[in-house]
Amino acid sequence: MFNRRQTLALLGAAAGSAILPFSANAESQPLKTLRIGWQKNGVLALAKGKGALEARLKSRGIDIKWAEFSSGPPLLEALGAGAIDFGPTGDVPPLFAQAAGGNLVYAGTYRGSPSGSGILVAKDAPFRSIADLKGKRVAFKRGSSVHNFTVKALRTAGLKVSDVEAIDLSPSDAAAAFAAGKIDAWAIWDPYFAIAEKRPDARVLTTADGIVESWSFFLSNGEFATQHGDVLNEIIDELASVGRAAQDNLDETVATLSKITGVPEDIQRIILTRKDADLGDVTTISEEAIKYQQALADEFYDLNIVPKKLNVSEIVWKGLPKAG
Repeated sequence: MFNRRQTLALLGAAAGSAILPFSANAESQPLKTLRIGWQKNGVLALAKGKGALEARLKSRGIDIKWAEFSSGPPLLEALGAGAIDFGPTGDVPPLFAQAAGGNLVYAGTYRGSPSGSGILVAKDAPFRSIADLKGKRVAFKRGSSVHNFTVKALRTAGLKVSDVEAIDLSPSDAAAAFAAGKIDAWAIWDPYFAIAEKRPDARVLTTADGIVESWSFFLSNGEFATQHGDVLNEIIDELASVGRAAQDNLDETVATLSKITGVPEDIQRIILTRKDADLGDVTTISEEAIKYQQALADEFYDLNIVPKKLNVSEIVWKGLPKAG
């Protein structure tokens, strides 16, 4: 699994070969290796476990290399620099990546369950509402999807992020800090949320249900999308197919995801049966998705979280040019 330090090493290793300017000659060369970044959740993890993309692209002579990431920010850092070609993330990481000038494009989207993200506190903690978190130590991964959730959850109680002691921690570091009592609350997403909420010493203060929508995205390196749009089309199509089949056979899906992610089957079943969970909801980027992301980009700019004004539509992959 790649953290920030390992991501920087990956970028360095890729610098001599992956970050190349576009040229007609490069475009004409067939793709030999597809490099995918993945996280331990969702339909892409399932596709990895089933070997679905390998099977789909085998006839084209394309090998696949997988790199695991703990969260969206380091994945998109690698993607934008050309160290990987394709990967999934929540709604916030692409904003930071675009602001940093990363060479990437939105290629597809999928909707998850808002109940798959939540804020946890200790079971015996005195906090009974979001308002009780004022002045307390609240951990979340800056630039991740729960950054947005935390902002909006605090807002329901008339609070801002500046009203709490915000602590930027990766999921693994936050889990350790939570277990040791070094933080008062922890905002996190599945599968980490589903694992942590089963702890006997943990209590769910709130989920994201009714607070924020659960939009996630597939992104591609910009050069890859330009040169291999036909492959990108096949990836999105195959993921949609895998997701639809998964919803029709949850027992098999639970077992497959548990094997590939190492997350126990009982936890996977909780994730897959949450309200509005649907692995098959994979599509190309819609106007609704662009509108959602633009509103989020504007909000985070107004809050001085994202450092520049963004036009999301500028980095949306429009697909292959139509013939004729």
